[in-house]
Amino acid sequence: MKTIGIIYNARIPEALDLSTAIANELSHQQSSWIAPAEDLDDLKERVSDTDLVITAGGDGTILRAARVTAPHDVPLVGINMGRLGFMTELQVNEALEMLPQYLDGSCRVEEHNMVQAQLIRKGIGTGEDYVEGPFHALNDVVMARGSVSRVLTIKTNVDGADLASLRADGMILATATGSTGYNLAVGGPILDPLAESLVLKPIAAHVGLSASLVLDPSAQVGLHLEGAQDAVLSVDGFEDLPMKPGDWVKVEQSPLKTKFLRLMPHSHFYATLTRRLGFSVRGR
Repeated sequence: MKTIGIIYNARIPEALDLSTAIANELSHQQSSWIAPAEDLDDLKERVSDTDLVITAGGDGTILRAARVTAPHDVPLVGINMGRLGFMTELQVNEALEMLPQYLDGSCRVEEHNMVQAQLIRKGIGTGEDYVEGPFHALNDVVMARGSVSRVLTIKTNVDGADLASLRADGMILATATGSTGYNLAVGGPILDPLAESLVLKPIAAHVGLSASLVLDPSAQVGLHLEGAQDAVLSVDGFEDLPMKPGDWVKVEQSPLKTKFLRLMPHSHFYATLTRRLGFSVRGR
């Protein structure tokens, strides 16, 4: 690996210090760059000629980084400086010691599925709809109420078949990776992060379907905003698009993948699951 990028969370003071220390430890045969996760335009320019990206932050930093690494098939190694760190593998105290093993080919590549969303807006006065996107997400696509605290009326269909018309605070369509995010917070199931299935989860359903649905990887989901209440389409929590009644969202599996370098066995996800959720396992 000749060029290594380091993306850090600028809101964590220690993240820049760690990033600088990593850059100083790299071999003289490798070039490196350091950039904050918040500067998306700068990251897009840098990543295209990069062989590996190291993130210093939490899962949010990885989500930002994935937006620029996935289109170029650049793998990620995450150092957890956040609270949960489901997508990270390294802790701060072991990062400098273990990173060389990720650089010398001792690890494997994991590919995590993503979803893509297209926002179809109802043409006002023209009679013709127009499409925005696609927008790609590693975690989830969420249609939710905006600043006004009123429930939404959402008509949902799967592969063209009408599933439900419900009144709720919103609807989540999550990947397996994103199943431990917002989906989990509202009572959805945890999927193996390498699973290809999608999770459809209503948020605080008042009328209609309230259970989660685990969908086939090839499923195409339509979320239609009905009634009179505006909504917001959120992509991985970073891209927020306003929606008007009559607009709808088409969500399906993305052709992009987010790649991670992994040194730990796949069972590491389960071995650390309860700790990451804040629970402890008592010994017998």
